[in-house]
Amino acid sequence: MLNLSVLLEDSARRYPTKDAFVFMDTHLNYAQINGAANQIANGLKAMGIQPGDKVALSCLNLPYFPMIYFGILKAGAVVVPLSVLLKRDEVEYHLNDSDAKAYFCFLGAQGLPMLEEGYAGFQKADKCKDFFVITAKPTDASPLEGVKTMGMLMGGQSPVADTVATSPDDTAVIIYTSGTTGRPKGAELTHSNLTLNSILSANLYEPTSEDTLLIVLPLFHIFAMVVLMNAGVYKGTKNILLPRFDAEAVLGLMQKHKVTFFAGVPTMYWGLLNYQNEKFDLEAISGNLKKCLSGGASLPVKVLEDFEAKFKVEILEGYGMSEGSPVVTFNQVETGRKPGSIGTPVWGVEVKIVDENDKEVPVGEKGEIVYRGHNVMKGYYNKPEANAKTIVDGWLHSGDVGVMDEDGFFYVVDRTKDMVIRGGLNIYPREVEDVMMKHEAVSLVAVIGVPDEQFGEEIKAYVVLKEGTSVAERELIAWTKERIAAYKYPRMVEFLEALPQSATGKILKKELRKL
Repeated sequence: MLNLSVLLEDSARRYPTKDAFVFMDTHLNYAQINGAANQIANGLKAMGIQPGDKVALSCLNLPYFPMIYFGILKAGAVVVPLSVLLKRDEVEYHLNDSDAKAYFCFLGAQGLPMLEEGYAGFQKADKCKDFFVITAKPTDASPLEGVKTMGMLMGGQSPVADTVATSPDDTAVIIYTSGTTGRPKGAELTHSNLTLNSILSANLYEPTSEDTLLIVLPLFHIFAMVVLMNAGVYKGTKNILLPRFDAEAVLGLMQKHKVTFFAGVPTMYWGLLNYQNEKFDLEAISGNLKKCLSGGASLPVKVLEDFEAKFKVEILEGYGMSEGSPVVTFNQVETGRKPGSIGTPVWGVEVKIVDENDKEVPVGEKGEIVYRGHNVMKGYYNKPEANAKTIVDGWLHSGDVGVMDEDGFFYVVDRTKDMVIRGGLNIYPREVEDVMMKHEAVSLVAVIGVPDEQFGEEIKAYVVLKEGTSVAERELIAWTKERIAAYKYPRMVEFLEALPQSATGKILKKELRKL
């Protein structure tokens, strides 16, 4: 028996009245979060959800997320977190691909049409039969006639639940990632994968029950979910939630709540570093901060150095991926750190650099980063061919090019995959290309990432138009934006008469990058 929800149950016993999650003026303690999760678990079981059933969740960084997340786990079901930026066709795909039986979706906020897109996608999904609106307050009525709310599911249910006994190798979460071709794939992460990674994450940056974490990274993303939420819950920290990054809001919360730990992607550090308003007491903020964490993309050494000089706090970089639950390497306290490095392998994980024949290369030589250990996913859900290519003899092939130095520190040099990382979020060119190819004027399109000071990479599309047609760059960008999640659409379009191709007709993106 091992169920990931033990992280919450244990802290609810140890720290029942301590603040667990804080959003604006709402403070919920560990007993309240655990009680709500129990009600959700009981409600799911009462409606017929069985152990192993998949339940999807679209929610901003609000206390509802941990309630529902741990409630699904307590029911023995599998959590399928979805990006809050998905459009209806994308929602439909994820629900169908994961075989989700039920779907919790938040109303939306700050211009996000989450409910509209989520419900439209749900209606087109084949197997998903139950939809729950996460309302602003559990007692609020549903804005959709005849549609159930989370509050209705919880109504009359006991705040005490008998957690379903799950095995360590049972799937706990299916989180969507992707290779470079085709549509996103669901990485199956087990209760063992996530419990161990949550505990080791906490041991890496060493929070205690007296500490305060600021969580602005989206909870549907593996970084925030495991390294912050799960690790923080395990240690009994106070967790301040912010749904969207804004430098002024982050600094304000840091000052107000005396935040001791912050984690972000490089663009967030860039934003905080470049915030010019002098309304906050940076000396007080710096005095409270113990450590900062960075992941999702490589942090430029110049940004790291400038941020540390300004805020008088150390940034620890790590490397991970959804398939690795997520942490693989980290700049650890006992081994020291090297700016620009992704650190050394975390406890229980082996990492090496191999050539195209899976032979380990000498120190200092480039090759693909591969790893094995307790963190390696169970596999991609219902994708046996992709699994056979990704996991070979227990070693997970990352698709990232790296190098190891003489001290055993690893560095990411490049990516073998075409994936674009914009502000820490993964964008898969094929998915964008498939959407753009549906435009009546587009004959051929290739999408790449180009260097960007703010986001690390920006999305650019090279387009060949059909003969006799025309479309303006701005018009094509707007058209694509309406049909794909907001972080995925290209910000730049360049029209070409032809795309560079090999003798076999393969588009040569390396030639486009030279442009």
